[in-house]
Amino acid sequence: MSYTGVTPTARSRAMVRDAQHLLFTVAPGAAWIVVFLVLPSAYLMGVAFMSNGPYGLPEMPLSLESFKRLAGFGFLGWSPGNLYTLIRSLWQTLISTGLVVLVAYPIAYYITTCREKWRPIMLLLVVVPSWTNQVIRTFGWMNLLAPGTPLSGLAESLGLIAPNMGLYPSNFAVTLGLVYNFLPFMVLPLYAAFEKLDTAQVEAAQDLYASPVRAFWHAVFPQTLPGLLAGIVLVAIPAFGMYVIPELLGGGKGMMLGNLVATQFSGGANWPLGAAGAILMLIATFVGLFAMRRIGKRLGGGEEVVI
Repeated sequence: MSYTGVTPTARSRAMVRDAQHLLFTVAPGAAWIVVFLVLPSAYLMGVAFMSNGPYGLPEMPLSLESFKRLAGFGFLGWSPGNLYTLIRSLWQTLISTGLVVLVAYPIAYYITTCREKWRPIMLLLVVVPSWTNQVIRTFGWMNLLAPGTPLSGLAESLGLIAPNMGLYPSNFAVTLGLVYNFLPFMVLPLYAAFEKLDTAQVEAAQDLYASPVRAFWHAVFPQTLPGLLAGIVLVAIPAFGMYVIPELLGGGKGMMLGNLVATQFSGGANWPLGAAGAILMLIATFVGLFAMRRIGKRLGGGEEVVI
């Protein structure tokens, strides 16, 4: 607000009123962030650098033992178990995110080609499954992939699985559950990007005898890149720390980083190690966001994509 043309007293009063208005407007949101995000993160950082006491509770003195344990170093020497868990988490995240992109692109494009009155209904059909509790949906997939079900019978007839062995529990079930769970988070930003698509560029590429692949890469992909990067952030970051889906559909055979962290706060009884794993997930989140912004700036022709 401009205060030119007013007396110093009136200007100071107006500035005080604006500051009070800003305080009352921002304070509730800022307090929520501090109480439920900043303070728990600070507490985790403190716990991660403490020693593991009786019953797994943190105690003094400060130590880097939890990070050594996370890297696989224990009192019996080095073990690659935690490293395998981290690699499995990264691999499952990459595979699931890639499959979500492949499935979401044609869905988002098809919705934009529908008549306007049908688009809200199509989007609603995509979003409605996510309104159900994630645990209930995961139990539903457990029933669909269990031995003796049509999907397991089809896989058995194709020789993909052994007789009387269902598709659950397995890494395939975990990947399928992740793709199903996070598909709406990719479709919605891609749909928003497709709605703004400049079809003149696509028509120009076709007039220049570009193949469908080249037309997509040079005319469609750059325009939908912001939606794609936003979708990748919304899918990859929570998938990396997912707990429910690997725990239920993996049957304990495909532990991911989220399961490792949860175990240390419950059955594993090692709070500092669990806090160190949580910090690793936070670091991975920040690295992923930074990488997406850099990739968006490089591929977006010098314009940094806002994530």
